[in-house]
Amino acid sequence: MRSNRTLFLIEVAVFTALALLLDILPLSFKIWAQGGSISFAMIPVFIVAFRWGVKGGLLSGFLWGALQVATGTAYILHPLQGFIDYAIAFTVLGFAGIFAPKIQQAVKHNNTSSYLSYITLGVLLGSVLRFLAHYTAGVVFFESAIEGQPVWLYSLVYNGSYMFPSFIICTILVFFLFHTQPRTLLKAA
Repeated sequence: MRSNRTLFLIEVAVFTALALLLDILPLSFKIWAQGGSISFAMIPVFIVAFRWGVKGGLLSGFLWGALQVATGTAYILHPLQGFIDYAIAFTVLGFAGIFAPKIQQAVKHNNTSSYLSYITLGVLLGSVLRFLAHYTAGVVFFESAIEGQPVWLYSLVYNGSYMFPSFIICTILVFFLFHTQPRTLLKAA
């Protein structure tokens, strides 16, 4: 039991650091000056979520958001906007872990199409929840971004322009990573 908890904490720490590293390194495609990039940085959080469930995913996502604030890479104009864009938006990625038991069961039964479906649903859930948090912050705090354009449309385009491609890329890469080594989805007992 104790070694399982230690493994959990180590994996959360390592994968959270990897998410931050992937976010900082010039591997992402920055498309907006104020933030928002197409990147691989969500992948480590999804890995934790699919291995350890919601608890691990939520913790990893929260820590990633907190590290962005701590390292100064966050774009914060107002404390509440910062809370929504970093604490909430990155934490909710961990809800992908809702599908962890189904994914692990499908891996145990060597059911590739099933775990592909659940991985896709998990990445979709986490991405949509993150998008909704960023979208909400955009509507509430960036109302004057482009004169003459409704704020809801601006936030939709702004956040959708990087979240949708990130969802596609993360789904493909997470599936590829686990398809080549599906047993890595299974926690040590």
